Amino acid sequence: MNNKSLPESKRKYQAFRHHAWAGTVLLSVFLAIRLIFFEQLEFPTPIIIILVVILVIYIIISLFFTYKYRAGLSTTEEVVKVHPSVELETEKLKTEVEKERLKLEKKKAKTETKKSKKAKK
Repeated sequence: MNNKSLPESKRKYQAFRHHAWAGTVLLSVFLAIRLIFFEQLEFPTPIIIILVVILVIYIIISLFFTYKYRAGLSTTEEVVKVHPSVELETEKLKTEVEKERLKLEKKKAKTETKKSKKAKK
């Protein structure tokens, strides 16, 4: 497999692994219910056999594709670091300066209102 398909393999591996587990759990729950309520459930035996066979085939197919896409396990999530451009850096600095200026203006207005309230008392 080439490097371009490795992330796709990882995604498919995770999906088929999920299906294999889900099929196994469904089969286990179905058989547990069948064993616990053996006398109360009166399903015909052929229907039960068909459901079990379908679940087993589903699990086998999911396991086959899980094995097929196992190359996706070797992929690692890479973080690509991009160096910001000079324009972006200057814009960022301008916004930080503007934020500080607004904070100072707000603080100044707050102190002015406090002084005026004190003067009125």
